Amino acid sequence: MRKNYTKVTDDWQLANALHQEDENIRRHAFLAVNLTAETEQALRHTYTDCLFLGCALPRGFKRLTQDCLFFPNMGELFHLCSHLYTVEELYEGYEVGHPETYQKCFDGRVYRHYLKKGKRAEDIKETLARTLHDHSISDCMHEFLSAYRAQQIVGVMGGHSLLRTDKAYAQIVHLSKRLTEEGFLMVTGGGPGAMEATHLGAWMAGRNELELMDALHTLMTAPSFTDEGWLDTALRIRSRYPQQDYQSLGIPTWLYGHEPSTPLATHIAKFFENSIREDSILAIARGGIIFTPGSAGTLQEIFQAAVPNHYMSYGYACPMIFMGKEFWTREVPIWPLLQDLVAREKYKNLLLTLSESENEIVSTIKAFSENQGAT
Repeated sequence: MRKNYTKVTDDWQLANALHQEDENIRRHAFLAVNLTAETEQALRHTYTDCLFLGCALPRGFKRLTQDCLFFPNMGELFHLCSHLYTVEELYEGYEVGHPETYQKCFDGRVYRHYLKKGKRAEDIKETLARTLHDHSISDCMHEFLSAYRAQQIVGVMGGHSLLRTDKAYAQIVHLSKRLTEEGFLMVTGGGPGAMEATHLGAWMAGRNELELMDALHTLMTAPSFTDEGWLDTALRIRSRYPQQDYQSLGIPTWLYGHEPSTPLATHIAKFFENSIREDSILAIARGGIIFTPGSAGTLQEIFQAAVPNHYMSYGYACPMIFMGKEFWTREVPIWPLLQDLVAREKYKNLLLTLSESENEIVSTIKAFSENQGAT
């Protein structure tokens, strides 16, 4: 069996690859690295069956290659990524207190470009560049997730319009904080509302209740993502309460670029193609998904999650937890519908929980993670 490609994604890995003794470098994947910074060493080798994706190459380099594949940068504003986005990268150029500067930051510039070219672009160079970008983000995301057991990864779905002043927002924050401290990686669509609440909880993991209350009160001054101070207050929390011990993953999309990506996620996998993004969240959250009150998007995600659980597409079904009894039984009566479908065996294998209790939700997720991990 042929070995997998050895990935080279940063300067240290590049130096390690180019300073090896073997004259021929075989089956390496170089992703968005600058080989011209190591020109002498780069030209000392020959290369067989390697990939060069978005790399800067020394003059004459291709003459040393055999059966290699080259994808240059496409010349677009965005590019192939060798790591997940950081908040500093997405909001590079943004100035706190000057919301108009969002238009000049990287995230804002990419969104304007995206709208100009069309959400469903017809330019083949544009669509290829977006596809390569999303492929590189997906690759980086799965590399990041490799540090976690599948059952450690928990998703939260819910409405983007949930206000920071809403009782449910604080409930999600407390739940996410506790799960993060229990060793789970919290994953969301990376936007405002219930998604931001999840990342705030993860960001404040390890902090005391007074610090958490301070963070919540700071954010309440701009309750909605449409309010002028929404981004600034979140950035202030990042600055006031640095986080180095816990992580969370946001997976937003430029399709909904009018909803800013939360700066409270420690890692951000931002995609152009929303279908890839949605499927990714459901596929990786094998420790369970918590559904908080939401509208059309959340309803869609419930049935998307039910299908692979029904068929046990990933080898087992994971918990589907509905947080908010009144909402899910009366306002949006998904719970009685699912109960009926399960009773009539239209759905099988679903692990369903309806609860208002933080303790019950945490216990359900922990028990599943421990039991599934033991099998």
